[in-house]
Amino acid sequence: MKDRVLGFVNTVLMLDFFFVVASLLWLVVAIVGQLNEFPLGLNWWYALWEPLFMPAIGVLMMGAIASGVFGWINRKFLTPKDL
Repeated sequence: MKDRVLGFVNTVLMLDFFFVVASLLWLVVAIVGQLNEFPLGLNWWYALWEPLFMPAIGVLMMGAIASGVFGWINRKFLTPKDL
């Protein structure tokens, strides 16, 4: 059961990571388009920043920190020390 939950959480974090990377690529392309006076959705990106992209980045950061903490706890307290 623990492995299934961990696998699900890792899958969600992986998808969130790719979503954050895709949003960053969209931002870069939109800025380049704005500099060349070609609209590529920079205003849409700004409109979605607070309700969509900020929480996605927060979930990604929270997941990375939680994964590190749980891994440290697992290594420190739950694994046999004689191995």
